[in-house]
Amino acid sequence: MENARELFQIMTRRFGLLNKNCCSVGGCDISPVQSHILYEVDRRHQPSMQQIADILGTDITTFSRQIQSLVRMNLIQKTPDPSDRRVYTLSLTTEGKFVATTIDQQMNAFLDEVFSYMSEEEHQTVLKSIKLMNEAMAKSDNCCRPVKG
Repeated sequence: MENARELFQIMTRRFGLLNKNCCSVGGCDISPVQSHILYEVDRRHQPSMQQIADILGTDITTFSRQIQSLVRMNLIQKTPDPSDRRVYTLSLTTEGKFVATTIDQQMNAFLDEVFSYMSEEEHQTVLKSIKLMNEAMAKSDNCCRPVKG
């Protein structure tokens, strides 16, 4: 039986998720967390900060620091919601959209190359397995929660 944790440790390293920066686009060094934020904001129409923090399973204090960093980098715009001034909505700036699109293209090219080493059947098996794993993880009480400590 394969050691599941070891397999995930290796995959995490190969995806570069332990790297300080996952990519550099247009002179901006982007961390894996920042890349996830840009991806999720890009997929939604003016989400609230809380919505994106919840999707990423991040506590709002840590998330706010990441947003401030992305605002300083001119990648994210944070706007008070006109109906509730306590709520802030997020959107990508033009530069943020460029960075998010570039990262998306880089990741898709990387995955295309990885899948090129597999048969079509293996490729589909991997995608199906990842989908099953994501669904099972969503049912776990221990998954996707901010780390306390």
